[in-house]
Parts: sequence; structure tokens; C-alpha cells
Amino acid sequence: MHKKIRLATVFSGIGAIEQALLRMNENYEVVFACDNGEIDVSIDSENELKKVKKMRTIQEKKEYANSFYKKTRRTNYVEQTYLNNYGDNLKNNNFFYDIKLLDGTDFCNQVDLFVGGSPCQSFSIAGARGGFEDTRGTLFYDYVRTIKEIEPKVFIYENVYGVLTHDKGKTWEIMKNVFSELGYYFKWQILNPVNYGIPQSRRRLFVIGFKDKNEYEKFSFPEPIELKFTMQDFLLDNCKEGNFVTDEKGNIELIPGGEKVERFLSEKLVNYVMSPGTKNFMHPNDTKINLPIARAILKTQGNTHRASVNNYVTTNGKIRALEPRESLRLMGFPDSFKITVSRAQSYKQSGNSIVVDVLMRITENIIKATGGFDDGKN
Repeated sequence: MHKKIRLATVFSGIGAIEQALLRMNENYEVVFACDNGEIDVSIDSENELKKVKKMRTIQEKKEYANSFYKKTRRTNYVEQTYLNNYGDNLKNNNFFYDIKLLDGTDFCNQVDLFVGGSPCQSFSIAGARGGFEDTRGTLFYDYVRTIKEIEPKVFIYENVYGVLTHDKGKTWEIMKNVFSELGYYFKWQILNPVNYGIPQSRRRLFVIGFKDKNEYEKFSFPEPIELKFTMQDFLLDNCKEGNFVTDEKGNIELIPGGEKVERFLSEKLVNYVMSPGTKNFMHPNDTKINLPIARAILKTQGNTHRASVNNYVTTNGKIRALEPRESLRLMGFPDSFKITVSRAQSYKQSGNSIVVDVLMRITENIIKATGGFDDGKN
């Protein structure tokens, strides 16, 4: 048994790394989580952060920062889902809404594993090299600022694979320079869940950074494994609610027995989504449904449109979209994961998440490299 892993996350979503640790039966505590639930507020974040840093307690800072979002009277559904699933593991109810107003110095040397991503944004290059200060004004700046302030032993950064070519490669060059400036040794690779047990094609960039050079040298990205399932195996038609489970090692198990799914596209919608579109939409003769390997799950999949057509399936000769539970399964969340929001919100949340099984394989190798984060000092 390893020591309790001290985890912190930003852009936390519905807790993919938390779910990974649960499936792995690892003992962990969430030092803090942070996600604004896609609620937009207009604030002078630089000056507000200065105010936050002058406050005395973490609770006072959290309540002040979150108050800007409370004033909108909009519900943070991500927080709702997160607390319903991981609230017992969250230290002092430390769920923050805004990374731009998060004072990481409160958690310095208290975090073993730090996980998050950030939207892909262009940076203004002030100097020839491009580094930390050149990312100011972007969420990536706040992500790396948080690393700098909390000094985690290991970080996992995730983003779309297109970041490598974004702005003709300049964005990625600056990001690499920034990670080096922080004093971390890091490796990166594009990983696809179809190579790690999940029948979904979803290529993502993963950057793993270590404070300790020896641990960095011991770490390697996980080797691909044989895919045992198709998307059809994950459907409620073939595996009813509650039958998508994991064994004692965290591996997916499907208990035989399906259930009826009765939510289908109307004839009008079928004609719309299967008809020729505009721009880059495919011709209906090229449209494929009932794919054995799902295309990337989208956060907009609940908005019935042509972009999601490749993940439509047929039940008893009728076309339908994936159910929220099926989308979550394709992201590696077993049926024990509680859905406590609307269908529309659940679709958004699964589409914004990271695939759990990819994080499991990465984390297993991190634990091997670090010896379970046990340095004898804790």
C-alpha cells in the first residue's frame, strides 16, 4: 500500500484523475479542485488576485473569488457533479471557481500530483525565446503559475493534439520553454484511448513533469494494450444500467444483459443529420453510424446535429444518439459514477473530460517511477 496521494486539479471537470485513482484502489486526498463550470465573468483578474493574496485564510480567499460567479445566479453544474462523486475525498471543501484567482502559495509542498489542462491560446512573443511572462493573459499562464506556486512533485498536463501545430508551432515551443523554466524535467506524447482499452478515437497531448530527475528518467509512457471492446459492447442495449463495472484491479467488466432504449431521432431529424451539409459536413453516402470505434465524444453531442452523426447507433432499426451513461462509459467512467445533472449538462461534462483509462495507465507508471510518492518525509 502506497502513502495517501495528495492530489490537486484545475480545470477539474468531472474528475477523470480522481476516477482513475478510485478504479486503481489508490488511497488519495484532493487538496483542492478548481473549475468555473463554463460560467463567464468579467473581472480584472490581475488586480483581484493581488487582493486575494493579501487575505489571511484559504476560506476567505475561496469565498471572495467564488463570489464573482455566485452573483451571476448561474449554477456551477461541474461543482455539483464533482462534489456528489468525490466530496468525501476533498479536503476542507476546497473547490475553487477561478484559477486566475487561485493563490497556489497556500498549498506549497502539499501536493504530490497536480493535474489539469488549459485552452489552446496564442501567446504574444515579447522576446526571441518566449517564456513564462510571454504567456500572461492566457489560462496557460495561470496553470503554470499554479505549478510554480504549489511546487508539486509531479504534474500531468493535457491538451488537444493540435496544440503542437497551433500558431505554426510557436505555441508549443513556448509551452516547452515554460515547463523548463519552472525547473521540471518533462516528457510528452500523443495518446489515444483506443490503445488503452476504450473504443473511442480521441488523440490528446499529455505532458508529464517531474521535480526529481531520477524519477523523470524512470518514467515511460504506457505501452498500448489490446482492445477487447467495441462501442456496441458499451451500449445500454447490450449492457444495462449498473452492469458496466470494474474488477479489483480497476479493469472494465461488462455483466451480460441489456435494457430497452426508447429515445430515438424523429424522421425529420434523421433526414437532417443524414443529409448533405455545408462546409466540411460529409455527404450522406459517406456518413457511417454504428461504428465499432467511437469518434471523439463532443461536449456538444446533446445538440442533435451533423457533427455527432458518426456516434449515432441503431436500436431495433431506429437511429438514436448515445445516452449520457453511454458517453460516460466511453470516457472510462463506470456506472457507479453518479449522474446528478440534466442530460444536456451530462453530455457537456463527458465531452470535456479526459479518458479515465489513459490516466490510469499514466498514473501507474508515475507511481512506479516515484515509488508511490513516498520520499520518507511524509
